[in-house]
Amino acid sequence: MHDMFPLLAKTDFPAIYRDRTDTLQANLGYRCNQSCTHCHVAAGPQRTEEMSRDTMELLLRYLSARGIATLDLTGGAPELNPHFRELVTRARERGVRVIDRCNLTILDEPGQEDLAAFLASHAVEITASLPCYLEENVDRQRGKGVFESSLAGLRQLNALGYGRLGSGLILNLVYNPLGPVLPPEQTGLEAAYKNELATRYGIAFNRLLALANMPIQRFGSQLVSKGQFAPYMDLLKSSHRDENLAAVMCRNLISVDWQGYVYDCDFNQMLKLPLGAEGSSRTHLSALLDRELAGARVRVADHCYGCTAGQGSSCGGALDAASMPPAKAAA
Repeated sequence: MHDMFPLLAKTDFPAIYRDRTDTLQANLGYRCNQSCTHCHVAAGPQRTEEMSRDTMELLLRYLSARGIATLDLTGGAPELNPHFRELVTRARERGVRVIDRCNLTILDEPGQEDLAAFLASHAVEITASLPCYLEENVDRQRGKGVFESSLAGLRQLNALGYGRLGSGLILNLVYNPLGPVLPPEQTGLEAAYKNELATRYGIAFNRLLALANMPIQRFGSQLVSKGQFAPYMDLLKSSHRDENLAAVMCRNLISVDWQGYVYDCDFNQMLKLPLGAEGSSRTHLSALLDRELAGARVRVADHCYGCTAGQGSSCGGALDAASMPPAKAAA
């Protein structure tokens, strides 16, 4: 796999500064039951990195110390961490909103048969990957049989009330393009997803989040191998919109890796760009319990254009929809 940072380090991306942190995004480990071609974490079944229980205890301390409203759990497949359920339970007991970035097929893994029921019982918000409503496209990106397994997971969640009117259980889906193009306009694509999934399969969900592919890790390496890296970067830069800068996720979110080190976002984590000024050493979450980050400058590189191109892209979907309140559970 190519080292992407040398291709991204020199940048003219505008300076941006942090606001108050309201979201703690924690990567619980890089192990996953899938190996997707677009994965910016390069996760897979052979990865062994895994957050310890002690580091999870630190996450809980930070949530309380800084009054953080949202805990956003990612991976790999975060559910494969043996301490995942304890972390979820204790965060919810504190009144913290918990998001599980679920790949859907994990719900069918041995030992995870009761996972969906656990998530529902704690009203965990599920953000689930489904890069298309067509089987061929999903299996091409994520592996043969993934689409059918994903549908089974969605039906299981719907049966528990996820995505259903009045249930209070939020189920959002995530779309990302198959190749080096920007995602379509989110609102129209969401309408198409809802129509196709309901008509074909009887599946309901709340919101669709349209994300751009980041030119890092597996996807970035593929771009380099195919001679598409420069054209894709030209597309991102030519599509940059200054108005998206006010809503980028790194202004209100910190990303914590499996060892407890802190980054401005998950993408910077994968590029090993730690929180702080250029050239600074890594900052551990334990050093931030009494530290306010508002006003600090965000570390940027050329990959940041992936968040500001076109309609914008963040962990919450298109930036022009980022100011909307969390979706109410409705079909």
